[in-house]
Amino acid sequence: MEEEVRANCEHILSQTSTCVSDSGPCRQALSLARSLIINPSTSETTISSIFETLARFLQPNHNPLSIHHTLSLLSDLAVQRPLLSHQIFNTVRSLALCKDNPTRTVTDALSVLVSIAEPDQTLIPSINELSEGLYVSLCFRPCASVRHWLLLNAKRFCIPPHLLLTLLLGFTKDPYPYVRRVALDGLVGLCNSIVVEDRALIEGCYWRAVELLTDMEDYVRFAAVRAVSEWGRLLVASIQDKSKRDLSDTLFVQLCSMVRDMSVGVRVEAFDALGKIGMVSEDILSQALSKKVLASTKGKIYPGHCSIKQCSTKQFEIPASSAAGAFVHGLEDEFYEVRRSACYSLRMLAILCPEVAGEALNLLMDMLNDDSIVVRLTALETMHHMAIFDCLKVQETHMLMFLGTLVDSSAFVRSVARRILRSTKLYNLAIFKLSVDGLLESLEMYQQDEGDIFSVLFNIGRSHGNFAVSIIKEVSGEIEPSCEGKLGSDSARVVALLVLAISAPLSHEQRICSIPPRIFSYAVTLLGRISCALSDVMNQNTLLAYLSHCSRSTVISAAEFNFKEEEPFLPVTEGGIPNNSGFEIISPAGMQLQKISDGASGIHSQRTWRLKKVPTPLVDYQLEDHEEVSKFVKLILSKIKDIWHLMQNGYTAEVLKMLRSWKEGLITFTTDSSADALVFMLQYLRVVKLLAKVWVHLISRRKLQSYGMGELGLVSGKLDRILREMRYRFIGFSKEEELHILELTLLNCILRLSSIKACWDRTSLKKLYSTVSRIEFLHEEGSSEPSNFVIEVKKSLFEIGASTDGASDSPILFRKLIEFFSLQKFVFCGNLKHVKAELDVHDNDYENPFPFISGLPVGIPLEISLYNISSESRLWLRMTVYEELTEFVFLDLDQFGGCDKIRKFTFVAPFYKSPKANSFTLKVCMGMECLSEDVHSFKGCAGPKHELTYLCKEKELYFSAVIKK
Repeated sequence: MEEEVRANCEHILSQTSTCVSDSGPCRQALSLARSLIINPSTSETTISSIFETLARFLQPNHNPLSIHHTLSLLSDLAVQRPLLSHQIFNTVRSLALCKDNPTRTVTDALSVLVSIAEPDQTLIPSINELSEGLYVSLCFRPCASVRHWLLLNAKRFCIPPHLLLTLLLGFTKDPYPYVRRVALDGLVGLCNSIVVEDRALIEGCYWRAVELLTDMEDYVRFAAVRAVSEWGRLLVASIQDKSKRDLSDTLFVQLCSMVRDMSVGVRVEAFDALGKIGMVSEDILSQALSKKVLASTKGKIYPGHCSIKQCSTKQFEIPASSAAGAFVHGLEDEFYEVRRSACYSLRMLAILCPEVAGEALNLLMDMLNDDSIVVRLTALETMHHMAIFDCLKVQETHMLMFLGTLVDSSAFVRSVARRILRSTKLYNLAIFKLSVDGLLESLEMYQQDEGDIFSVLFNIGRSHGNFAVSIIKEVSGEIEPSCEGKLGSDSARVVALLVLAISAPLSHEQRICSIPPRIFSYAVTLLGRISCALSDVMNQNTLLAYLSHCSRSTVISAAEFNFKEEEPFLPVTEGGIPNNSGFEIISPAGMQLQKISDGASGIHSQRTWRLKKVPTPLVDYQLEDHEEVSKFVKLILSKIKDIWHLMQNGYTAEVLKMLRSWKEGLITFTTDSSADALVFMLQYLRVVKLLAKVWVHLISRRKLQSYGMGELGLVSGKLDRILREMRYRFIGFSKEEELHILELTLLNCILRLSSIKACWDRTSLKKLYSTVSRIEFLHEEGSSEPSNFVIEVKKSLFEIGASTDGASDSPILFRKLIEFFSLQKFVFCGNLKHVKAELDVHDNDYENPFPFISGLPVGIPLEISLYNISSESRLWLRMTVYEELTEFVFLDLDQFGGCDKIRKFTFVAPFYKSPKANSFTLKVCMGMECLSEDVHSFKGCAGPKHELTYLCKEKELYFSAVIKK
């Protein structure tokens, strides 16, 4: 097959070269050549022939488009065959140095040279000699698109910072707006990556960016706002005298002038920039929060921007009053993105000036009724941030508006609102009562929030002990048992009031407990229910000891109880347990109070109790029906797309909480008929969880720019492993299911390549290309259309030439691709079978090791069970003493009986290199080769040639040397 494709390709190329010398290779020939290049099985002879043929087309008489495609293929070839990289480099270098070549051709050649040199350090000196002069000369050629590309990829070239800064500053005056924009972006990048000590230079960059705030193009003003913010803060930081605050106020007012811009993006960027300012005068911030011009700002003038047509010696002045109502306008904006950004900016500014926090709170309260859930959440998060820094002064009028969020239809909004109550100081009894009433109303409407509401009540009771006592005295009748002696434990309201009551003695305001001791005895009857809600404060044993103590003593000291200790405070006397109580206490953890001994009867009788482990059901509503499992899985998948919007906006804690609750719900099912589907869904939730953790970094531009292979590498590695397991450890995928997993795999490749340190990782590049090929194949077979994300990735691969090496673009372009990704609803068919294995070894443990003789092979008898593994699968036993001492043994399934559904057999695995030691531990695991992965992970050893996905847990075997007598 290879020979046929090669012959066809060379025939077309030779005909093209002979007949039409100036046309270059046709698309058919290039397509055939690419298929041979990317195929790892193509022979070296064929690859050499393709290289020689393609090199002949790098002639000035060929059209630039053909040369562009040829260079793209040569770039692919350099990645696939590193041994040819030096030859390709020298061939392309001569093309770049030819002065007669068109600008576009020279630029393409320079791009290929840099892409080849970046992973090969031996070529860096050649690039240093070549790039600076050639880069500068290309920048001053008349082609605007070339200037744009060169400035966009400036970091890839070895240009000294002082020269690059001069070029970028000069090109901010380019006649083409998209060149001005990329020049401004480049200045921002330099500001964050180099140390600039020349104040005059900083001022020059700042005022040039200020001048472009009046540019006619939206995207130029957008970049100018960001440049003003970065260089302005750098300028403020460089000043150490009294003018520091004045300059910071100048920057603040300058940015306030942009919050009414016609462009939504500019307004959002202006508010984002305002939130980053670390110093602002109280009167200026107050003016930004008030539409009315304040007396304190009248007459104040700051240096402003001057238009291009104005004389540079006469600078335009901007009055402080131009900041009037900046945040009011932002919070009333018709676009939710602007309102969200304005809310977020107030988060830091209110902390800088606690004196104006009340004014900020008045504005934020109005946002609690916003139509957008994202805006409501951001406003609440800002209030929570203010509460943490003790800047939230809640008044009774505020409380009436705030209570609505406690009964909001969104679980996320309710959760953040309760967090605010945890952190807020309530200054009078009326506000405290309103808070408790709001929590009780929320509990009545949303019983699923019971645990968190109980926890909040306990927390605010500890912080406001006297207020809690006052409320308990008013509602004591609700807590008392009925005339039949029954406690209203079925009422969540009664339990909530009990939680509030038992929290009061822990307040520093309460030296003597004002809560009747019998209240604590009632709480003991609900120990399991209450302890589950208060698990973040104390464990169940500590709670039991505390309640028992309070039920017999009026003097309480929190120091008596070592919260979060695991050791129980037992034995416990029954002074706090009513003599007539005939109840049994069972907690969710399965702990039961069991009586050990009785003393004399009477009110002073002593009984000793201990905790006894008892079996408990997983949940009261345990479901084992296959249809119920299917319904629950579909419910989760229907919500996945809904939480994506919240994930994008940084509400990671809420997303993780919801994912955790879904996981807990899944593991309660015990049905065997849906076990495979449950395992798959748990894996899928792990993938979404990892995406949520990494997305919080991606939404921050600064963090994204500096994101290296630290945390991103760890998360990406976990994602890669889990996605590989999902793809290869389950069989029976529909096309839609496989496409969904492949798209997540594609995203993970882009995430890795978006890191500067990993952008030339050959493994990720190969995986990226092979994943796109598989997605294309599935779309060609089916009727579904590819997502925008896949379409944009394909454009980058085939049009820009970044197919397997990112040759034409920097990691910035990979980051931009991430913006097109959207987590779509996963349509789960439920027909999957789980591929797994079990390893068992009899009569071997630490006390009964296998004998061995140092240096000689050892036979290991393994009981192996395989489930849903076809005969075509390639299985390997991986045996490891330590990393350098690892052996692989191939399992030929044709030698063993059984069917694909289940196989059980005994196999004696040979381990050849027993170490020179008296004893050792051998770790054994079974893996399956991922044959469609174009990654070779075990080069240089006798073992698998592709990545493995492991089918069982690693098992430890123990060996002890035979002692000669």
